[in-house]
Amino acid sequence: MKDTDKPLIWLHGEVKTPPFSGAGRIEAGYLLRRLQTGEKLALPHSRPMPSIGSRCHELRINDENRTWRIVYRLEEDAILILDVFEKKVQRTPKKVIENCKRRIRLYDLEVG
Repeated sequence: MKDTDKPLIWLHGEVKTPPFSGAGRIEAGYLLRRLQTGEKLALPHSRPMPSIGSRCHELRINDENRTWRIVYRLEEDAILILDVFEKKVQRTPKKVIENCKRRIRLYDLEVG
């Protein structure tokens, strides 16, 4: 990692790694690495999630017979990973949106 790269902040005890296939894990890692180097991703790899908050986006990982989403927020000095879930319906589940908003509130309180 270079000094200019942004670290990934996985919320301890909150976000669990899903059962990606080998190819899915490689794609997720590749896209996260691009974010760490400051690259701005757009569709089809990432899309904004204003329903969660400003600077929030979701990575789209197509993995064999499943579709995964990694919800993240771009910070000035880091990439905050808010949630990882299997996408089963077109709309993002309300529970995922609520959990992400709660995690942002807790994180912002902690780092102040």
